[in-house]
Amino acid sequence: MNDAEFAHAAAQAAGDLLLAIQRDGADGARGDREANALLLEWLARERPDDAVLSEESADDPGRVAARRVWIIDPLDGTREFAERRRDWAVHVGLAVDGEARLGAVALPALGQVIATDAPPPLGPPQTPPRMLVSRTRPSRLCLDVGAKIGATEIPMGSAGAKAMAVVRGEAEIYLHSGGQHQWDNCAPVAVALAAGLHASRIDGAPIVYNQPSTLIPDVLICRKEWAGPVLEAVRGCGG
Repeated sequence: MNDAEFAHAAAQAAGDLLLAIQRDGADGARGDREANALLLEWLARERPDDAVLSEESADDPGRVAARRVWIIDPLDGTREFAERRRDWAVHVGLAVDGEARLGAVALPALGQVIATDAPPPLGPPQTPPRMLVSRTRPSRLCLDVGAKIGATEIPMGSAGAKAMAVVRGEAEIYLHSGGQHQWDNCAPVAVALAAGLHASRIDGAPIVYNQPSTLIPDVLICRKEWAGPVLEAVRGCGG
């Protein structure tokens, strides 16, 4: 299978495993551990020459010399998973030369995998815009930007769930400024770009992956018509 098909299948398999773990009544720690083991096994078998960066594994600094690195989050939204909510995800992304080239985001509780091999068509946007923010810790900047553009704020858990809500047409904007890591947004950004959305840092700069530091402090994923107004509002709010 090609890279896109592999990302889709791997995210689906990890999501199916996590649903089974959840039915067993297990907590998020087991989900993180076993989904990570499954994805690492798939990668070792199917893409043995590629580097890997996973939230649940020790970082190998040698990965920065690789052109291709799979960036995975086996369970994005561990708290939501443990609380039996629907807003958790599996991220399987591939960065090539620092660019989020392709990926898949599984939303197992919704029975969906949204991937770059077949992104859904975008529907019409809603006015006023709906903006997704962190369910538990929305930043002051995000709240100020939402107020400035007249957005309706929608709290949600997992970063992948929020990004896919924009892809699915359930919101127009996902803005985050509270600190993330490469595994939090590589696959979601790849899928968002494939779907025709805007994705960048909150100063408008492109997101570069496979950097020595795993930290990516902020991200904007939104409908293209809202990129300019949101970036301007961020600047006006001191971001």
